[in-house]
Amino acid sequence: MQRRDFIKQAGLGLAAATAIPLIAQAQSQPAVAPPVPPPQPESSPPAPTGGLPVIKWRLASSFPKSLDTIYGAASVLAKRIAELTDGKFEIRVFAGGEIVPPFGVLDAAQQNTVECCHTCGYYYHGKNKAFSIDTAIPFGLNARQMNGWYYYGDGLTLSREFFAKYSLVNFPGGNTGTQMGGWFRKEVKTLDDLKGLKMRIPGFGAEVFSALGAVPQALPGAEIYPALERGAIDAAEWVGPYDDEKLGFYKVAKFYYYPGWWETGPQISFYVNKEQWEKLPKPYQAAFETAAIEANLLMMAAYDAKNPPAIQRLVQNGTQLKRYPDDVMKAAYDAAQKIYAEESAKNPDFKKLYDSLHAFQQLSDIWMSLPEGALANFMQAQMRVKK
Repeated sequence: MQRRDFIKQAGLGLAAATAIPLIAQAQSQPAVAPPVPPPQPESSPPAPTGGLPVIKWRLASSFPKSLDTIYGAASVLAKRIAELTDGKFEIRVFAGGEIVPPFGVLDAAQQNTVECCHTCGYYYHGKNKAFSIDTAIPFGLNARQMNGWYYYGDGLTLSREFFAKYSLVNFPGGNTGTQMGGWFRKEVKTLDDLKGLKMRIPGFGAEVFSALGAVPQALPGAEIYPALERGAIDAAEWVGPYDDEKLGFYKVAKFYYYPGWWETGPQISFYVNKEQWEKLPKPYQAAFETAAIEANLLMMAAYDAKNPPAIQRLVQNGTQLKRYPDDVMKAAYDAAQKIYAEESAKNPDFKKLYDSLHAFQQLSDIWMSLPEGALANFMQAQMRVKK
């Protein structure tokens, strides 16, 4: 059967027609070695804790207690570890600023000021831009792809090698899903509207916005609202409807843009001091690994349940939803690719992680464009018909 006839009879449409030659091209690439499966907590219950020592750790979070989703993942971790170890392994969770500044928690864990922390790698972009890959990069992996790359691809292995250089052991500890694109005091109609705009944004997203003429600002979550309110910044991104509503951004900026192309599936991570990790009894390590996987899963589930009603409430309160103009999206994409190429040429840590992530994404995007892309397009069309 001719290739064109097959596509037509299968009813795959334009997306599949585009994907099929890409699949053929991908098949010509060198094969990737089969990954080592991640630990499966349900099949390996922690050993009895009789005779094991009482251990107390402190966990410094970058996030405020008011955000039960993103801050709450650390509480999920601590609670489950206590349950799995009969209370013998206790982790106390501290919100951002309680014992160290929100952006200082990784350094605190690295220096053994605290045993572990819960934060985003891209907050430490200035230390080494490879840190950002542990969270998100513009036009990168979505939440499911991130889990796939970490647990069944090379993500966890390669990132562990990188974090070992900083005396840390990393664990995926949550994901927000693709985020919204930020709150703006004024409408962005064209690329020129970004010129000189002061925006709170971290990581590679900040570099891309800078390339487009904006002026990036680094602020922890608790400082964003007052900065917007007094006009110190013109725009800010945080997470999505549920968290953003809690922080009250809709009261001081009415234009809510989407999509958050720089945070397509941002991962929040637990970073543990390497020396402290190696001193832990094996059953406690197993409990930590199990609890981290649970926290990772539950954060995404919480956002998926809480964001839809939150976006409805925001619109009812006067928020105006706006899609980024096509010229902004295209310019951002092109700028991101240039930045990655430049960083890969001078930073072997970044290149090693990025090359693996990019190869995984190429195949994954093709696959997702077939069943999921086709179904999503159909369902959206049905929604438009019902309107």
